[in-house]
Amino acid sequence: MWREIEKKLLAWKNRSNRKPLVLGGIRQCGKTYSLQSFGREQFSSCVYFNFEAQPGLDSIFAQDFDTERIIRELSGISGTPITEGETLVIFDEVQESPRALTSLKYFCEEKPALHIACAGSLLGTSVRREGFSFPVGKVERLFMFPLTFYEFVQANRGGELLGVLAGMELEREISAVYAERMKDLLRQYFIVGGMPAAVSAWIDSQDLQEVESVQENLLRDYENDFSKHASRSDIPKIHMIWNSIPMQIAKENNKFVFSHVKKGIRAKDLEDALQWLQDAGMIHKNELVAKPEIPLSFGADSTYFKVFLPDVGLLRRRANLAARDIISGNENYKRFKGAFAENYVMTELAAMGFHPYFWRSGNTAEIDFLIEGGGEIIPIEVKAAENVRAKSLALYMSRYRPRCAFKTSLRNVGVTRQGDTELWSLPLFMLWKIGRYLEENA
Repeated sequence: MWREIEKKLLAWKNRSNRKPLVLGGIRQCGKTYSLQSFGREQFSSCVYFNFEAQPGLDSIFAQDFDTERIIRELSGISGTPITEGETLVIFDEVQESPRALTSLKYFCEEKPALHIACAGSLLGTSVRREGFSFPVGKVERLFMFPLTFYEFVQANRGGELLGVLAGMELEREISAVYAERMKDLLRQYFIVGGMPAAVSAWIDSQDLQEVESVQENLLRDYENDFSKHASRSDIPKIHMIWNSIPMQIAKENNKFVFSHVKKGIRAKDLEDALQWLQDAGMIHKNELVAKPEIPLSFGADSTYFKVFLPDVGLLRRRANLAARDIISGNENYKRFKGAFAENYVMTELAAMGFHPYFWRSGNTAEIDFLIEGGGEIIPIEVKAAENVRAKSLALYMSRYRPRCAFKTSLRNVGVTRQGDTELWSLPLFMLWKIGRYLEENA
């Protein structure tokens, strides 16, 4: 299963000033598989150590941080010589061994030619624990996500189709034969999502029951993580927040409201639990920006935000939304449809490396996403179907006059000029191409 992270891993391998790599991401999004596949394809040998499955490994790092000794003992355990420039050393679930993580500082300084890559599903939550030391400045960090829609199409043997669409001129409309195929794949993606196990189940069986069984197991695993890895006082609060998210997303004004988690509860009582979910990669936060100025982060309101799940397939299962409702376009699904499309766009933008925010003008107008590109702020309005009337976007463009703006929906590609703004219509199934639009229209 091809993953975009492979390009970044190869760039890391070939950098002359390379540091040990730490690969984060939600549990079971494909980190271990990608690192092992990368090791087999790009190195003469690959040695793998799992600090959760092999708890005795931690003792190797307990004595001291002598890198020569550590390499020698790891070679003995694996039965494979560890050679600089030829071997990839993988530390999996590295958050289970704080001293192994600290050792990366010494490997960075003393063994820069050795390729060490670490994976940790709950590394963000572990780093916040008291006494957990992270080797700041001595490692490189990458973050991995569930399969994007582009990767999902690739996995469904759609590489040739993506190649055709990638080569088209930006302003050219997508012919019906391609558009209908991509819409069908997008509906499949909304049902299956991008968790690798769910995608594999769908490709192998085309059986929705198989897919939903995988999704249910994943959700149970995540809830088990709450009990295993969160502080005892936060566990019930994390469960309450987690259970409230589908309802919060579905609200017409989908601002996260703490009192909707539990009546009468205060924000300060839930902040640590919400932060735990964010550190674990299990939610995306989208904060309000009242005045769109660069950098957007300076004007963000951390008290006013939306919360999204990292995978649309898991959102569908959490919301108990039947696959047939997505396939048929059931009217009863209409109210949730817009929020569902927003969640999809949020995960796509995050996987592309953007940090989105949203804009609101009182109760009169709202822009779903603002991103920074080429030193400018780009507004993105999301519509779930082909009805693309966007009064909020028109107000935003007249007030702030951005160089370009996007409406993403099921409508075809198109471009118009509105005042100082070049307004693009970009299909939801072509969102993966937004970087090229920004680059070529800079």
